[in-house]
Amino acid sequence: MLIYSVKLKYIFNMKKIDRAKLISTILSKIYPITPIPLNHRNNYELLIAVLLSAQCTDIRVNKVTPKLFKKADNPFKMKKVRLETIYNIIKPCGLAPKKSRAIKELSNILVEKYQGNVPESFDDLEQLPGVGHKTASVVMSQGFGHPAFPVDTHIHRLAQRWGLTNGKNVVQTEADLKKVFPEEIWNKLHLQIIFYGREYCKARSCHGLECEICKTCFPNRKKAVITKKP
Repeated sequence: MLIYSVKLKYIFNMKKIDRAKLISTILSKIYPITPIPLNHRNNYELLIAVLLSAQCTDIRVNKVTPKLFKKADNPFKMKKVRLETIYNIIKPCGLAPKKSRAIKELSNILVEKYQGNVPESFDDLEQLPGVGHKTASVVMSQGFGHPAFPVDTHIHRLAQRWGLTNGKNVVQTEADLKKVFPEEIWNKLHLQIIFYGREYCKARSCHGLECEICKTCFPNRKKAVITKKP
């Protein structure tokens, strides 16, 4: 891991905004490049992949989507695929009954209302079946390049460990993070935090005591941080 020389007196008295700058610096050195974890070739495939990723790993989604997208890589084709076929393909991702219906229904809506295009709007995206704010944020960020800060369980947990939010829910966490990080780095930063959480500040380890960011930002912390689940 990287070692950062920061004066202890400064660390002990560090304000949240300064801690955020330090965290951003550390993350940028570890992850200068942030590839999108979910494989896709267009915004429709991205939307479906993100929908499938709910309570499922990106690795598993990436194993399932090639077969699904071979059947249909756009809403016009997906509209013609039988619901049972979609269900059988995406079953390994979990929540298959709900997700397969959402894929079928949102594909119909995209064809009928948006000429087969994925809408470039938070409001329109969040009106689609199976698409919540987090999914819409990922599509707006990774698909269209608009500033967004999708908050998943990894980011929610780390934001609490790093003292950036009280973290009662992901809505509050998102708002708190947007206050301390500049808008121009949101799209890259949310991926950096996800990567770091998976590799170093894991859910079942660190607990605010072991990883480089936790130790750098809170060198005098002795007790494990108990995070609030969203």
